[in-house]
Amino acid sequence: MFEDLIKLGALAAHRLLVSGEVTSVELVDAAARRIATVEPAVNALPTLCLERARAQAQAADRARQAGQKTLLGGLPIVVKDNNDVGGVRTTGGTPIFKTRIAEVSDRTVAKLESNGAIVLGKSNLSELGGAQTTNAVHGTTRNPYDTRLTCGGSSGGAAVALATGETWLAHGNDLGGSLRIPAAFCNVTGLRPTPGRVPRKRLANPFDTMAVEGPMARDVNDLALMFDAMIGFDPGDPLTSPNSEPPFLDAAASPHKPDRLAVSVDLGELPIGGDIRIAMAELVRLFERAGIAVATDSPDVAGAMQAFLALRGSSFLTAWDPFMAEHRSQFPKPVMEDIERGRHQAGAALAAAERYRAELFRRTIDFLDTHRFLICPATQAMPFPVETLFLSELEGCKLSNYLDWISITAIWSLTGCPAISVPVGFSKGLPIGIQILAHPRREADLFHLAAWIEREIALSHVPIDPRSSTPAPPGTMAL
Repeated sequence: MFEDLIKLGALAAHRLLVSGEVTSVELVDAAARRIATVEPAVNALPTLCLERARAQAQAADRARQAGQKTLLGGLPIVVKDNNDVGGVRTTGGTPIFKTRIAEVSDRTVAKLESNGAIVLGKSNLSELGGAQTTNAVHGTTRNPYDTRLTCGGSSGGAAVALATGETWLAHGNDLGGSLRIPAAFCNVTGLRPTPGRVPRKRLANPFDTMAVEGPMARDVNDLALMFDAMIGFDPGDPLTSPNSEPPFLDAAASPHKPDRLAVSVDLGELPIGGDIRIAMAELVRLFERAGIAVATDSPDVAGAMQAFLALRGSSFLTAWDPFMAEHRSQFPKPVMEDIERGRHQAGAALAAAERYRAELFRRTIDFLDTHRFLICPATQAMPFPVETLFLSELEGCKLSNYLDWISITAIWSLTGCPAISVPVGFSKGLPIGIQILAHPRREADLFHLAAWIEREIALSHVPIDPRSSTPAPPGTMAL
């Protein structure tokens, strides 16, 4: 029976919970068996809290039988290892925190738990920064479509846990692409919401708008289900506000084809892998056959990464400077470069970055006023060897720092616009994903369009067993 349960999507599992055909405890047990089967090959969930989960599940089953309803109803999830789950270790992937046990769940996780989420364990992540899921505490997480390759990051463990059926829903967070990149590399979905949609964990700077929390899931409906359980006002996050919109699951359940949108493969200046360019061309043909007016265009993003790095440096210095005196040697070299950039950059450089960000925001909003959506790749490269921490060259172009290869996601983090990552095909057995941008607080529009794309392309979202090579996945469309 457990094999049948792990093949279910989150929404289907939720319906069985509501009808009484399955219990939350049975889902936890099914997940535990699946985790034991696939973890040795992928290392997605290095910290488990299964007894805690079973206790939560028993309480959820009793509450449901008593007529109490929650949005998730006792569905198991996993939480990224830089957010606190009460009584469970939170390492952030760094030796600095390798023995830290959280006293209580943070505000993001508490919101999910209050809405019926059962936490199975903590998903692996990058070490304090970057988009490759490896760290000095828990080691490396591998791409289930080819375990020789990276799953992306930093929410890589979350994406892999979903792709392999270890969980039905997964929490992640995103500063420069961490919800979007691993989703694209693992054939799942991820949403970077508008800042203020989802209450965040305790941050060094609660007024920052580049770091957000968000959902990941196997498909668009499941993603909307989890997003509904994450949003709302929380006094601990001053950016949040009460939500008065219809459920986002309603939007995802109503696929909608827009009359127009814009597509840009490279934003006019970025190196993009050839397989991704081919996939984007096929996607444009799909839009055109459907009668959608497609503009090949994007806002001007020249200079965006310079602004992103300046603001990232400032935020990293704010967060990590208190730990420098005692733990300086334990910071990875690229992260230390971010911190030192924040320390030494002139005030004029930071002011210029803020000014650029404001201008980019206005250009992007004006662009979306005209085109409604902007679609571009969610990654600039296909998955690469897991031993490579970051790309130094792409399509013959030298890359100057460890974040250049994720420019296509990091740039949009500056704008505050929501972005959804959706799979669109495979090349040589490896997933390819896109990101779709819309106006701030227009997540419903993203769910409408993403659901339409998902329906038209009709990829398989059945969990896979980890592989050591890259055969074409059965029942999927290769681009």
